[in-house]
Amino acid sequence: MQDASAPPSAAAASPVIKSRLMKQLDKDIAAATSPTASAAARAKRAMLLARHGAVAEAREALTALHQLSFQHPHPEIGAWLHMAEGLMSYYNGFVAQQAWDRILRAHAIAGASEALIEVRVLASAWLSQLAFIRHDPVAMVEHAKRCLDEAPPEHNVALARVAITLGLAWHYAGDTASAQRWYIRARRHASVEGDDASLSALMFNMAGMRASQLRRESLSGQSWRGSELMLSVDSVHHFDEAVGAQMMTELTPVLRAQVLTMQGGFDEARRLYEEHLPQAMSLGLERLGSSLLSDLAWCRANLGQHEHALHQAREAEIELDPECELDDRAITHSRLAQTFLMLGETDDADRHQALADEAWRQFFEQQQQWRDLLAGSELQA
Repeated sequence: MQDASAPPSAAAASPVIKSRLMKQLDKDIAAATSPTASAAARAKRAMLLARHGAVAEAREALTALHQLSFQHPHPEIGAWLHMAEGLMSYYNGFVAQQAWDRILRAHAIAGASEALIEVRVLASAWLSQLAFIRHDPVAMVEHAKRCLDEAPPEHNVALARVAITLGLAWHYAGDTASAQRWYIRARRHASVEGDDASLSALMFNMAGMRASQLRRESLSGQSWRGSELMLSVDSVHHFDEAVGAQMMTELTPVLRAQVLTMQGGFDEARRLYEEHLPQAMSLGLERLGSSLLSDLAWCRANLGQHEHALHQAREAEIELDPECELDDRAITHSRLAQTFLMLGETDDADRHQALADEAWRQFFEQQQQWRDLLAGSELQA
């Protein structure tokens, strides 16, 4: 399963953000009658900076907000700080457990306070997203329900995030029609708010999930039907350049390499993997490392680099994470079976094909479980 919300490098240069939401937050901060009154807008601005990839600038903004909290301690400031620090943990190093803990704390501080409903629904949306990443569909649905039940219509940032999550969940479950309905809702909320960071995340996630689906199909012998996918990947790059987003600087080339591998563009795919895969794995894709390394081995085998391909395939075997999702495990075994067969290592090819068959069986069962859970939740886009 592609996790397309992985964070950018903390060392990346701050982008010039051209966001209607950023401009509105700047106006809200300027119009606040006191520093304390500006706390919510300042926290939201820091989170938006982080979501755009301006992690250093976001940290500076949060440091100032911490200083305000020391001078004027208040539950509202505390709740927003925990929420913002949770997203900082996520976007600066992909410390998912720490992000979960901080956001859960923000939700608890918000309690049932009407004044903190915005923190509460935003926390619920992100807890749903993190539960999806943790592969916990029960918690994902639970937090999504909380968000959707409580969020007023104008809380577009939270509603966009939870809609993205539910779209991804349906896509992973194999129901693209239901996924599309949630994607449309996510785009609507993000567009109304002028939230370019959410639009960028939506575009990347959609392309990433489509690539994962096509990888599964291509490795199970189905005909290639993804001729438009590269256009989607290029659209992410062009959109991010236009709005000043740097979230996907290292991740989009890896997605492009996956598509090229499926299309048979082995040399360019190899080059992109070599250039961008190490950094991408350090930004949260290490769970996908084995499947991406197996792709690289397949590229090398097709380019006649047989010795290097064999070493790469062995590395992919070693890197196969027991915690990785079933589809990534199945993809890895399927790709390694192809690679070893091309390299004349028939025993290894047969072994990986048997492992792939079992992993695919388990994955299809899991997809059905997700579909049943999502359908039973009665959440409607």
